[in-house]
Amino acid sequence: MADKRRFDLFADFIVSRFVAPRVFDVAGGQGRLNEALTRRGRAVTTFDLRHKHLPVTYAQRIFTLEEPCDAELVVGMHPDGATRVIIEYAARHGLPFAVVPCCSDNGMPYNPWMRHLAELARGTGGFATVEEVTLTMDGRARVLVGEPAPVSPR
Repeated sequence: MADKRRFDLFADFIVSRFVAPRVFDVAGGQGRLNEALTRRGRAVTTFDLRHKHLPVTYAQRIFTLEEPCDAELVVGMHPDGATRVIIEYAARHGLPFAVVPCCSDNGMPYNPWMRHLAELARGTGGFATVEEVTLTMDGRARVLVGEPAPVSPR
């Protein structure tokens, strides 16, 4: 059973780690992470196909690489098949990302999937650092974090 504190724990991690005031929550289900981040002062848009969701800013559609960039951070809590697009979108737009992968989208076991995602992030060339952090919760609690290199002033 999933830890009921997972959204608050991930939200606490996000606000302690990133200054980003605008956040994209990809494959965010009903919007519980959105709700937790909004309580912490962040402006969040959740992307998901669900018809029933909390009263939060919600884009009822699949998140793609073509989504206009109106955020400073991209996150996902157990985003299933959207995990890769979070990493690729963040790399394309020079944004940091934080994702808590759950299931792989190719049948790969969990540990090789986590290694694959870290290699994907490192291989994009868009991130100065890619690291793993573990949340203090039950269930899938490993967070993959990517941070772009600082932009040099011209």
